[in-house]
Amino acid sequence: MTLTLTLSPEVERRLQAAAANHGVRPEDFALDVLQRGLAVQANHQSAADVLQSWIDHGDAAEQRETYELLTRALDEDRPSGRKLFPPELKGVTW
Repeated sequence: MTLTLTLSPEVERRLQAAAANHGVRPEDFALDVLQRGLAVQANHQSAADVLQSWIDHGDAAEQRETYELLTRALDEDRPSGRKLFPPELKGVTW
């Protein structure tokens, strides 16, 4: 696929500078940035899909138990005495 882009002078200057810093042609640098950006987007979507599957197919009782265990462990393993999840604020701030 051939793609033609119109870049602002500022973006063109930044692209040329970045490509020069990496010792490659601006076209090659732009293609690499695009490919890496698409890969990151795919990874984010994969992570979102996993989280959604946990929500859709999770056992509510198990999730509640895990949540309680996690909040308790985080509060117990604090160097200060201040709790992250004080019981009196449950449902208010967390």
